[in-house]
Amino acid sequence: MLLEAGRSALIVVDVQDRLAAAMTAGEAAIARCAVLMKAARRLAVPIVMSEQYPKGLGATVAALAALAPADAAIAKLSFSCAGEPAFAARLATLERDQLVLCGMETHVCVLQSALGLAAAGACVAVVEDAVASRHPADKAAALRRLDRAGVEIVTSEMVVFEWLGRAGTPEFKDLSALIR
Repeated sequence: MLLEAGRSALIVVDVQDRLAAAMTAGEAAIARCAVLMKAARRLAVPIVMSEQYPKGLGATVAALAALAPADAAIAKLSFSCAGEPAFAARLATLERDQLVLCGMETHVCVLQSALGLAAAGACVAVVEDAVASRHPADKAAALRRLDRAGVEIVTSEMVVFEWLGRAGTPEFKDLSALIR
């Protein structure tokens, strides 16, 4: 599947204050989520964010919340975004069939969301360098499982350049600076 900006939505899963602090390579994943969010904003790709039990885990980290539309965050108790009715309702309004997921934790909420959204008929890609878990083995196992289930495993650069589709545009000039 080639990712297209006009068909995609970016799903930022549970990048919350208390959760992010416990992640291995969490700061690096957050930085790659920010790159994806900046690219999505520039290319008019809708952004939807989930927050797992925000009362207990806190809000989305400030660096990412600042890049999101005001109404982007949807609170959930289900580990899977697909299991949250408000999330499903928001996705339905977007009319996008390619869902690009980043966030935390790879082996819990990202995994269950990706599997659930794929089962619901979406083309799902998980961004390997923009997801994190507490333990590297959990992240690796989740990515293997997702790959076996038919979910695309991509990198943030793959996503940005596929969304761009070509060089020589003002968008290319703006976004290629993010990658360098």
